[in-house]
Amino acid sequence: MTANFGYGQLSPYDTTDDLSRMVFIIRQIIARMETTKLVQVKAVHGGGAAPAGTVDVIPLVNMLDGNGNSFKHGTVFGLPWSRVQGGQNAIICDPQVNDIGYVVAADRDISNVKSTLARANPGSLRRFDIADGIYAGSCLSVAPNQYLIFTSTGVRLVDLNGNSITMSTSGISWTDVSGNQMITGPGFVNFVTGALQINGVPVTVP
Repeated sequence: MTANFGYGQLSPYDTTDDLSRMVFIIRQIIARMETTKLVQVKAVHGGGAAPAGTVDVIPLVNMLDGNGNSFKHGTVFGLPWSRVQGGQNAIICDPQVNDIGYVVAADRDISNVKSTLARANPGSLRRFDIADGIYAGSCLSVAPNQYLIFTSTGVRLVDLNGNSITMSTSGISWTDVSGNQMITGPGFVNFVTGALQINGVPVTVP
């Protein structure tokens, strides 16, 4: 038997009077409420050009007993993730394994709504449980290697191969991974660098 067994949260100060005992009870009830948790994605199910899928996650902040002993959370399975979408229009950027993000827990059981996609009664009487959470997005993340960025001068789109499209007050610039570039102004091509081909046939640019 190990000495590192669990200790209750009750301290001697919580039993000194009726108010302290009541505060302790209230504090324990509040502690059971899941609100927002920092998690790491362990598995991703679905996604792509389809309805948003689900993730399996582990909460990253350990639990503590009354003596300061820590206990790890288990895996929480099948949490839907949120996506920027209106109707059939969406920005698709699905979670990936090892992403760190946060889960927001619903105040009631949402399992029936998840299965029917319609108004429904709660599936049980549980409240503020991470099982009814939504993976709301990434945070504490690594530097991206492909991205869409909005700046004070315009918009830039970069893919992981090094190709980019930059939009600014002077027009639109396409630059590929080899450094070939095309710049357009209002309705026409202003400047082209690199080898230009049309249907595989080299074209000389004056």
